[in-house]
Amino acid sequence: MSNDRLIRAEHFVWATARVLEQRRFQYLFQNADPDGVLAALASYETPDGGYGYALEPDGRGPVSQPLHVDFALRVLDDIGVITPATADRICGYLDGVSRADGGLPNVHPNIRDYPRAPWWELDESASGSLIPTANIAGLLHHNGIRHPWLDRATQFCWAAIDAIEQTHPYVIDNCIAFLDQVPDRERAEKTADRLGTLVRDNGLVALTPDDPDYDRPAGYAAGEDHYPYDYAATPESLARRWFSDAEFDQALDHLAATQAEDGGWSVSWLMWTPAVEPEWRGWATVRALRTLRSFNRL
Repeated sequence: MSNDRLIRAEHFVWATARVLEQRRFQYLFQNADPDGVLAALASYETPDGGYGYALEPDGRGPVSQPLHVDFALRVLDDIGVITPATADRICGYLDGVSRADGGLPNVHPNIRDYPRAPWWELDESASGSLIPTANIAGLLHHNGIRHPWLDRATQFCWAAIDAIEQTHPYVIDNCIAFLDQVPDRERAEKTADRLGTLVRDNGLVALTPDDPDYDRPAGYAAGEDHYPYDYAATPESLARRWFSDAEFDQALDHLAATQAEDGGWSVSWLMWTPAVEPEWRGWATVRALRTLRSFNRL
């Protein structure tokens, strides 16, 4: 990936992205201090220990949501500052909204009165969801956190992942994030191999644009495809072994080629209101640059 591409991406970030993504870009690609990222993230904190205020752009309003906490932990993991004190505050919130089985709701009902994407369906079931429980648990494990909530969530994730027979790509994303970091490595590798077979056998990955073998799940937007790098964002991910070198190189070529003329990347799901598009595109641009760099394409 040429330096010109990075320069154009930087211009897009400054012209369009939220302050949070601007600060993340500075930290990740310009050696800036992480304090700027922390300051930007702090504006999304809520009094109950969680995060709100459309941190994850598809859920608007001031109330805490597990998906916002998931987003916050991704940002904190980027800069390596998920400290025990921060984790204790966040896990206190997570403990208060978890289901009896140890899992989190995908969408907590307290967002009922606020704008949200149509797929942010209120989750009033008695059972937890792997989205976002598995990703949150994986991020906490990655940072060496120990907490009773994480113990219960880990048990939930193992049971829920073992029960998967049919699923869709976003669930697999969360599962692999958990399996990449959970301490039981032997079990994680065996489970990841099983999920990889499920992904390949059920057409849950697009190896090329318009891949005829990709079986886009019901409810996904046209073009809302999952590529190998969506499962394996780094070479170390257990999902990387699901794809040959040629398949992965082809996918990375596609990722680089989808940089728009304005320098940014887009997301493939539906933009349900104009406000979320620039917010998501800033996130997608930073994510694409990180992925390309991790595979020595930047």
